[in-house]
Amino acid sequence: MVDIYDCKLLIVDDEPELRRMVIAILKQNGFQKIISAGDCSEARRLFAVEKPEAVILDVSLPDGDGFSLMRDFRASSFVPVLFLSARDEDEDRLLGLGLGADDYMTKPFLPRELVLRLHAILNRTYFPPVLSQKSKPVFSLGDMKVDLNSCEVTSQKGTSTLTAKEFALLEKLFENREKIVTGDSLCMAAWGDSLYGYENTLMVHIRRLREKIEPIPSSPQYLMTVRGLGYKLTGVKVL
Repeated sequence: MVDIYDCKLLIVDDEPELRRMVIAILKQNGFQKIISAGDCSEARRLFAVEKPEAVILDVSLPDGDGFSLMRDFRASSFVPVLFLSARDEDEDRLLGLGLGADDYMTKPFLPRELVLRLHAILNRTYFPPVLSQKSKPVFSLGDMKVDLNSCEVTSQKGTSTLTAKEFALLEKLFENREKIVTGDSLCMAAWGDSLYGYENTLMVHIRRLREKIEPIPSSPQYLMTVRGLGYKLTGVKVL
């Protein structure tokens, strides 16, 4: 059986001392396959050669920025990315998450929090419930077909794939279809934590999920916001 600690990690940060500290923290917590880079050029080379299972990425780099680097990575791989940056503006956080990052942490950070968030990302990506033998639901939303086994949404426009977080959110909403699901419940399903501190993150992922399951994302028909309470999935037909 594959172990979470067998996952190869790529650390990208231009501060050598910070890289050494992150590597030491991760190794103390059981991770052994860790490689690192100090700039975009070296990170691209290592990514192509080593094929890491996850990336911890700074935003500000000497020969580019982490956002562009993540786009390059995602052009050839769905590797999960955790931003670890001194840039704590909401715009940066939302940009990173909007591009598809799995999480965004700011410096300074708590070592235990870094380990817990990395654990959550790796578990959702490589050991999610969708991989179990039990069959997951298949349902339709209007003319769209949603298959939680393959994590695919199919419509007349084509097929799109759900990310691990989108899958977790949609599965929770489906399990409670036609009922209000609180933000806390959704955050526990996707991040293993309460809503506090994840408000903007949840909104970003709900928006991205709507882009895949709604005909007009700006005017949702199926994934509804219930102001002050949470969200509700409606119009579901189980196939």
